[in-house]
Amino acid sequence: MSHLEAVFYGIVQGLTEFLPISSSGHLSILQHVFGTADLETSYFTFDILLHLATLAAVFVVYWRDILPLVPAFFTMTGKLFRGKFRLAEFDTNERFVIFIIIATLPLIGAVFIKDYVEILYGSVKIIGLLLILNGIILFVSDILSHGNKTTDETKPHNALIVGLCQMCAVLPGLSRSGSTITGGLTQGFSREYAVKFSFILSIPAILGANILEIPTLLSTPVPKSDITAYMAGMAAAALAGVAAMKLLIYISRRASFKIFSVYCITVGLLTFIFA
Repeated sequence: MSHLEAVFYGIVQGLTEFLPISSSGHLSILQHVFGTADLETSYFTFDILLHLATLAAVFVVYWRDILPLVPAFFTMTGKLFRGKFRLAEFDTNERFVIFIIIATLPLIGAVFIKDYVEILYGSVKIIGLLLILNGIILFVSDILSHGNKTTDETKPHNALIVGLCQMCAVLPGLSRSGSTITGGLTQGFSREYAVKFSFILSIPAILGANILEIPTLLSTPVPKSDITAYMAGMAAAALAGVAAMKLLIYISRRASFKIFSVYCITVGLLTFIFA
């Protein structure tokens, strides 16, 4: 792999992982329409490293929010062992940890449909249709963006709905961030809180997906000739991921998601018609 290819894939992964336009959908389109390599098949280790680089971007942007969650996890666990189960008995950070755990649980179901979902990657037209659906979802999210809930007003069933939306986003063409942000907005989350919840929710999602691939990863060493290219790609993915998150945070405060809706519908239509 050349350095230019690695940086290109890194930028695509970093931008599409966090902007609500579907990373899996775009990578599949690039593969089928433009003849680029299938990262998971041709560069499996590089694909995993790019995901870990985008994960690092979440920590860079939200470290102030994430850091208090570490001790909160242990204090929350201690309270559960002492028989405290009422939500009122947990502070804000402990509640946030609980909601992240609840929202992550539906992803367990994604393991059982993985083989069926992978079949969809072979059809560019289906990915185009799902991108159109993603655009419609983003349009709806703007209509629903009038809530003001934050962690203290959130209930367990709200987090579960967001988690179910995240599970639906295993389909190529449906954006994980777009689906979870929309899910949060349907539950009355404020726009800024919906974005923050979505991005922090990506941590266990990305970690879980990559932990399952550890056996294959260990048996697929990085070629020495590709080490510097891989590092360049990871740096590009991390920087692009930070830029994408900053942009979406800005838009959540000052603008609407309609620009992403129009983009997804346009790309989806072009893909469906011409692929």
